[in-house]
Amino acid sequence: MANGHGGKRTPRQPAPTSPPGALSRRTDGGPQQVNAQMTGMAYGENSDFQDIQRSAPMSASAPRQSRGSRSKAGSGVVPLFSKTQRPNEPVTQGSDVGPGDPYSYPPNDRDQAKADAQMLNKYLPDLMRMAESPDTPDGFKRFVRYLRNMQG
Repeated sequence: MANGHGGKRTPRQPAPTSPPGALSRRTDGGPQQVNAQMTGMAYGENSDFQDIQRSAPMSASAPRQSRGSRSKAGSGVVPLFSKTQRPNEPVTQGSDVGPGDPYSYPPNDRDQAKADAQMLNKYLPDLMRMAESPDTPDGFKRFVRYLRNMQG
């Protein structure tokens, strides 16, 4: 929709005609920003919406890159057959076989839970007292019971 109306759109700078093939060019004036009309709004809100659209106009046309002309600088992707960026590091670095440091496994959930429970041990008496209160949620009581069982 151009300016809220359908139908023919008159270009700003139309070309009279366009030759075929490699010499062809647009005759409609190119892409343009169309300020949308919003319906169903309260009185006066559509003018605010229009003011916001006019205050930040969009570019008439965004430059497009063809598939072959993608930017290689700064993309962060290293081509597959490029030279190594780590010449002193063995290929087997991080694996459990061959030269290089083996993969260091992060602590599993059970080990981490035991370490957390030991750290919370100093708070356990206060937490147990709070869990004995009649208005304490059942989830909190289960949590305190879990912490108490992890200590033993």
